[in-house]
Amino acid sequence: MLPGNKKIRVAVIFGGRSAEHEISVESARNVRDAMDASRFEPVLVGIGKDGRWRLAGGFSGGGRPSAVIPETGGSLFVLPAGDGAAGGAAVPLAVDAAFPVLHGPFGEDGTVQGLLKLAGIPFVGSGVLASAAGMDKDVMKRLFRDAGIPVGPFRSLYRHRPLPSFAEITAELGCPVFVKPANMGSSVGISRAGSEAEFAAAAAEAFRYDAKIVVEQLIPGREIECAVLGNESPRASVPGEVIPRHDFYSYDAKYLDSAGADLEIPARIDDAAAERIRALAVKAFETLGCEGLARVDFFLRNDGEILVNEINTMPGFTKISMYPKMWEASGIGYTDLITGLLHLAAERFARERELCTTR
Repeated sequence: MLPGNKKIRVAVIFGGRSAEHEISVESARNVRDAMDASRFEPVLVGIGKDGRWRLAGGFSGGGRPSAVIPETGGSLFVLPAGDGAAGGAAVPLAVDAAFPVLHGPFGEDGTVQGLLKLAGIPFVGSGVLASAAGMDKDVMKRLFRDAGIPVGPFRSLYRHRPLPSFAEITAELGCPVFVKPANMGSSVGISRAGSEAEFAAAAAEAFRYDAKIVVEQLIPGREIECAVLGNESPRASVPGEVIPRHDFYSYDAKYLDSAGADLEIPARIDDAAAERIRALAVKAFETLGCEGLARVDFFLRNDGEILVNEINTMPGFTKISMYPKMWEASGIGYTDLITGLLHLAAERFARERELCTTR
């Protein structure tokens, strides 16, 4: 558990070198504003699109240049501007925990999680392996399939290999198909393709973001989501439904177009389907070894079949995001949810400190 006799300093890390930079900033702003001010002292740490870390005074950019030195001890070593070049000593800034509110590559994919582990700082969310596997749609789907979790048909393509013909793809997956970067979230770089020309354009767009892309079969049905919370004994929220007003739940529909989709929480599905979705959400969470939190996205086909689409190990935390809204509908408010996630981070950190690292 986190210390209770003093305010807990929490590094809220946001931004990052990802196409989801702006989403991360908005998520972090909401986390900071909803944090229990009587218990926590947020320390804003921004990562620019250029990858530079700064001790931030706000969310609009700028701040004091800083770096995380991977030395066990739980300190963020702030490097004041000019001191590094002049040979000045780094100034340590100790924190009790970190909340990396980062979405997409270079943040949600295990990279920052590994850095925080090396620095000896408890952090919210999954560790290195689960974060990396959850980010890579190809690896994720293979692990789910191996665990007996139902997923839709898909095929992975690589930039260094010749692109198959659309006829070959549709013979395997049907028509139309969805083309996605393997390592990206928030519907960035996703296109629907129903012809040879659309497929070539969709592949080119997806390859802008990743050297590996995933082509998926169109799954007719409803889009259901479920939130998971916990470490060794995770639990699932009530499911919610996303009802897109466009062809699919695109980036614009999620974040720019307030009328881009309707959100129904709880989802209007029968009890048996809801329990099946909750059970599959927990199984997906445990299959990847996730901890803390995740949102699992499903397709509910018209014939009642349930397929897992993907898992998000650091789902959006804006005030309109599904993850906190589903927990609110399940009886856990936004502030209590953040407090609970920080306690889960401390719990895992304490457990891992008991493990032997040398013989």
